[in-house]
Amino acid sequence: MAPVAMRLAAQSLSDARPVPFWLEDPGKPGALPALTDTENCDLLVVGGGYSGLWTALLAKERDPSRDVVLIEGHEAGWAASGRNGGFCAASLTHGFGNGLARWPDELGKLEQLGEANLDAIEEAVARYGIDCDFERTGEIDVATEPYQVEELQEQYDEADRRGLAGGLELLDRDAVRAEVDSPTFLGGLWDRRGVAMLHPAKLAWGLKRACLEAGVRIYENTPALDLLAVGPGMGVKTPYGRIVARRVALGTNVFPSLVKRLRHYTVPVYDYALMTEPLSPEQLASVGWKNRQGLGDSANQFHYFRITADHRILWGGYDAVYEFGGRVRSEMDQRPETYLKLAEHFFRCFPQLEGLRFSHAWGGAIDTCSRFSAFFGTAHRGKVAYAAGFTGLGVGATRFGADVMLDLLAGERTERTELEMVRSKPLPFPPEPLAWAGIGITKWSLARADERGGRRNLWLKAMDRMGLGFDS
Repeated sequence: MAPVAMRLAAQSLSDARPVPFWLEDPGKPGALPALTDTENCDLLVVGGGYSGLWTALLAKERDPSRDVVLIEGHEAGWAASGRNGGFCAASLTHGFGNGLARWPDELGKLEQLGEANLDAIEEAVARYGIDCDFERTGEIDVATEPYQVEELQEQYDEADRRGLAGGLELLDRDAVRAEVDSPTFLGGLWDRRGVAMLHPAKLAWGLKRACLEAGVRIYENTPALDLLAVGPGMGVKTPYGRIVARRVALGTNVFPSLVKRLRHYTVPVYDYALMTEPLSPEQLASVGWKNRQGLGDSANQFHYFRITADHRILWGGYDAVYEFGGRVRSEMDQRPETYLKLAEHFFRCFPQLEGLRFSHAWGGAIDTCSRFSAFFGTAHRGKVAYAAGFTGLGVGATRFGADVMLDLLAGERTERTELEMVRSKPLPFPPEPLAWAGIGITKWSLARADERGGRRNLWLKAMDRMGLGFDS
């Protein structure tokens, strides 16, 4: 980074508050009391992020008489569900390319189910009156290098060949810059209907309210400490009490699973984001962005960015940070060296916004698995179900995962449970120090590929053949 660029980037961060922008909203609900006794229920949901909240709500929709309890170790939506970029995607496979590489024979079905899932989220937001700034604007994958233009063309052609390009539009340099103006943009692929933008924390809080209104009993500041069989059901110990349930759904994702054999299937990766102050009318006009799409660049180390309801720009991604041992620690939520890098990249993308300042800077852990998209299953003879490994694309896919968990707990063969994606597992990560070394080599190799026109080295090619990867 040049000294002048570094100084300007640092100055833009001088007033940034080290907290997630979304969680500072004045509409944040108060915390509910912790569990302090013994409870019995039909279904216990562990985790108060999107995964757990959707599971509890859908369980009551399927059977309003079902007795459902949800416990959350802190407050609903405080972790990844309240810190993400607010991209709610139809894709269940972390994008078309990843789905094509892993499940080519059922990709059409996965795309169809993903579109139906996003439609159902939009319908639920309206039905439950969830005020979360939901906008079905779509997302543009932008090319910032010539080889990426070719890759976007190839992706469009493959989608068209499979009859899946109905909502896609290829944009040349002028067309993409007419949507959002950056001198770095060389082309784009606009998925017009497959992504909605929203306020992530407000979605979580709205789901919490909907659960309560449906009769779900929610206990916050109630971490699950242990899981064990109790007669025909399952018991979960908490700091001040315990819960006995006929069935248990685990939506803990990045946090260590209560099913210990699953812990090597995910690793926590820290992702970071900046939020600008609101743009003035002149600044907004200099960028355009009238259609309010989400954007992401096409590099391996990619940025994602979007505009908010009050005309701020969120700018995140690029660094994906793994700490030795795979620990989840609040100290990792702040990383000034990454903020400085992100700020410099922001002004390289939007030089016309020089002088704009960032109001918030934050980070948080994402659960990453080696195939980049969620995996599912049961434990304890079908009495416990889990969904994990959403790898940063869980705002929408967690609702699908909730349906899968409920299908599995009911012992039902459904269109979802018959999917190879649902019946298979990713490869686990190796133990330390191999995980740390392997992830480090992979990150270095991905950065090198970005510098060398996308050319993947022998390490990445071997990882591709093995179905292994690392992403945020």
